[in-house]
Amino acid sequence: MQLWKSYPSFRKEATTNIWLYRVALNTFISSFRRENKKPDKAIISADAFELPDIPGFLEEQEKIGLLNHAIKQLTEIEKAVIMLCLDEKSYNEIGVILGITNSNVDVRLKRIKNKSSKLIKTN
Repeated sequence: MQLWKSYPSFRKEATTNIWLYRVALNTFISSFRRENKKPDKAIISADAFELPDIPGFLEEQEKIGLLNHAIKQLTEIEKAVIMLCLDEKSYNEIGVILGITNSNVDVRLKRIKNKSSKLIKTN
């Protein structure tokens, strides 16, 4: 629905894929902000399910948990940058989506990695 509403403002300065991604990201951020204003909901965790006993599975889950914990402590723009990077977007695509330069993307990613590394080591 948001794509339909946003189409008249599409200036064709970026590729259609980047425009779609940017609309989706902005829609997610808006939705996230609205949800944070609502009362807490029950969170289902992996502990509620029986997990298979696969060698290395628990260690991998622990690493993912630490990464998620670190990402939750980042600012909104830092979260957006790291999530786009984890989604395997190029620096150019990240820059266009967020409206920043490629060199700024590089600097932000280095700072985010350092900050995340420190957050993970403290846990």
